[in-house]
Amino acid sequence: MSTVLVTGGSRGIGAAAVRRFCKSGHRVFFLYEKETELADSLARETGATAICADVSSKAAVEAAFAQVGSVDILVCNAGISMTGLMSMMPESDWDRIFDVNVKGIYNCVNAAMSGFLAKQAGSVVTVSSMWGQVGASCETAYSATKGAVIAMTKALAKELGPSGVRVNCVAPGVIMTDMCANIDPEVLEDLRNETPVGRNGTPDDVAEAIEFLANARFITGQVLGVNGGYVI
Repeated sequence: MSTVLVTGGSRGIGAAAVRRFCKSGHRVFFLYEKETELADSLARETGATAICADVSSKAAVEAAFAQVGSVDILVCNAGISMTGLMSMMPESDWDRIFDVNVKGIYNCVNAAMSGFLAKQAGSVVTVSSMWGQVGASCETAYSATKGAVIAMTKALAKELGPSGVRVNCVAPGVIMTDMCANIDPEVLEDLRNETPVGRNGTPDDVAEAIEFLANARFITGQVLGVNGGYVI
């Protein structure tokens, strides 16, 4: 039985990953920041342990890991999205999205590092986006952070591979989570029509890929597109 920590685990892709790892019999912890009721509900449903922590804070992450102890699988899913013209984005928003989406991974991987190195084993799965691969108009900051996630994944795979630690990435496409709540239904329908498999994705589609990469012993440094063929 492995110890799994999922960041951003209270809803959407993170919650789907928590459910999947719990169903597979692992000891699962997940981090959340604000949604206490959702986190408590998921913990009761699955038996996972919920920990409140802002991944952008090194101190908060270290305190969370002190509760968890050594982890075998780290899923870096926590992320936020912001839309709008880059020229209209306040500097504080730019800094915040990088703090969560990029620095959050830095904090969590570093907190897991001593356990990984002691065991000479470990698996990290990061969550990027197809926009980190190709970019999206009016989502420059989000695309930039998700591109950074891909670069971090590849670099860390090379850096940590000799220590027995694998690092891989999923790059979801249009996934029907809360991030889609403000998208016009006609736009979502257009996106569905442009997707070769003929539908938009679900959180469990991504969680399935996360679990696969977490356990694939001869795969590292890879970016698995979970987008139904929207980006090929």
